[in-house]
Amino acid sequence: MSNIYGEWLREQREAAGMTQQQLADAAFMTRSHVAHIEAGRRIPSEDDARRLDRALNTGNVLTSFLPREDVAVADYFETARLLEQQATVIREFALSFVPGILQTEAYARAVLRVGFPPLSEEERDRLVVTRLERSKVLLDPVTPVVWALLDEAVLRRPVGSPRVMAEQITHLVRLVESGRIRVHVLPFGLGLHPLMQSMLTLMWFEDQPPVAYSEGVQIGKVHDSPSTVERLQGSYDLALGDALPMQESLTLMRAAVRDYEHHERTLNRQRRGPA
Repeated sequence: MSNIYGEWLREQREAAGMTQQQLADAAFMTRSHVAHIEAGRRIPSEDDARRLDRALNTGNVLTSFLPREDVAVADYFETARLLEQQATVIREFALSFVPGILQTEAYARAVLRVGFPPLSEEERDRLVVTRLERSKVLLDPVTPVVWALLDEAVLRRPVGSPRVMAEQITHLVRLVESGRIRVHVLPFGLGLHPLMQSMLTLMWFEDQPPVAYSEGVQIGKVHDSPSTVERLQGSYDLALGDALPMQESLTLMRAAVRDYEHHERTLNRQRRGPA
């Protein structure tokens, strides 16, 4: 996203002769939170902006020019991507497809192939590389702690091909079996649940308040407001309470892999034709 807002905040702070720590103290925030806003990595909540205006005596300028919700998902996701790299805990909810940091290369390519307007092969390659870079947060054996809550549709809706799906779900199973992540599935039989409207990512950090990121069609939003994040956490917790336990989720995922592998073998026999 554009960092005009953060640059203007830094200029006003320096004009007031304040350090980031002094501004943070005056606005009842952490220094790292102020630093992330100035660097363009965080969008302040309205409460944050009002406190910053009061601390800097800038009237309501920071509040009035706060970036609004109608910014395209690509702009907002850049902020979410940077936060993802700093998080100590990440909890994902996926409604339709596997979360980005858990995607295999083939699955990511299939997902990126269906967007509009269509992407060139070069653009898809660049986005796949970025997505695979994001997955490197899992190379650390401990941090971040990652939980994935998946609607059963994520496992049942074919993305790419049966082979791609079998490989992708096997990747998830291996991550769970290694102890690196937890996965819980919300089964179709549950019916409605509190997260039916969009995907959701919750992130916690060592030295700054938690945030949430929600995404729909052509739009995304980073949520900084403590009350909003708390409500979204509550929805996640309610859905998690209705999900299958991890071992039952693993059983369901392994069964899905077998189904896709069987489907792939059937397709291969059909392609070869009669013996």
